[in-house]
Amino acid sequence: MLSVSAPPCRRSRSFFRTGGVALGLFAVLLVGASGCGGGPKESANQVSGKVTLNGSPVSGNVIFVGPDGKQGMPALIKGDGNYTAYDPPQGKCKVLVSGMGGGTGPATPVKDAPALGGQSVNPPPKYADAKTSNLEFEVKPGKNTYNIELSR
Repeated sequence: MLSVSAPPCRRSRSFFRTGGVALGLFAVLLVGASGCGGGPKESANQVSGKVTLNGSPVSGNVIFVGPDGKQGMPALIKGDGNYTAYDPPQGKCKVLVSGMGGGTGPATPVKDAPALGGQSVNPPPKYADAKTSNLEFEVKPGKNTYNIELSR
């Protein structure tokens, strides 16, 4: 019987050696570009606090409207009344508080999901409108605290 053996394939070894290096560099660049950490980015301005109505926690959103009239992103109010607004406009802001249904209904108790907390109330509709909300806050660079007590 005649046996035939194939000559060594130097080309394949070289390809895998350089291909492996190139693939490794690509993976390092990809991980570096995507970043590590996965947490929320550090914001230049941040406002945290608690929203209550006659001592009861409020559910809904807090919105800061800057001196130029531009609105920041709505900050969700958790079931315990706490909120955090990331990157609200800097300066003297008008503050709006809207209920989960847009703030048009009466301030009635709302049962939240267990993960959000116990019982909370919707804010009165006047706080959802820039013309009728009397809430104002000076947002300064860095972390700010603003507890909001609403009344009927």
